[in-house]
Amino acid sequence: MSIVKIVEQALQDGYLTPVMEAEVGRICNTASELSIEEYMALDRLMGGLLTGDVVVLPRKQFINVMEELVLSEAITKVAEIEATTDKTLDVGDIAAYALNRLPPLYATTEEGANFQRSRAREQLSELIAKQVSDAIDKNLEKPEFYPERQGPRRHQADRSTVTDQPSARRLRPEL
Repeated sequence: MSIVKIVEQALQDGYLTPVMEAEVGRICNTASELSIEEYMALDRLMGGLLTGDVVVLPRKQFINVMEELVLSEAITKVAEIEATTDKTLDVGDIAAYALNRLPPLYATTEEGANFQRSRAREQLSELIAKQVSDAIDKNLEKPEFYPERQGPRRHQADRSTVTDQPSARRLRPEL
């Protein structure tokens, strides 16, 4: 979407979403030069923001506590295996595999995160350990077909997904 269209949408709706804001930033950062129309649109957007005709919607801050717990478990188990064998394991692949088989535990506050951690330790620690162990087993079994593969790109303009590649793993989207 162009800056002009984003600004028109923001002025029409009365708000600028985090996605719209990020896209304007991306365009401004990657363009070698903006057009007169784009500068005029940005000026209109600034005017709308200053007058209150356009408000910026806040980004919701949240975390998935399950990611912390799975990573901690995976790092511990991988370290044990790598210390006693000549195997090298991919912690990212292991964590993604396990996370795709576990429920998310989102929190928006530190209190909520502490509650989710406590709850997970009481109710889900065995399941987390099992899923991480299963992920390690899968990782140890896999042949190295595509050693040159790369992790997912985080660039917004490139909408192709990692799952289009033959050796890719299913990953949780980052929000």
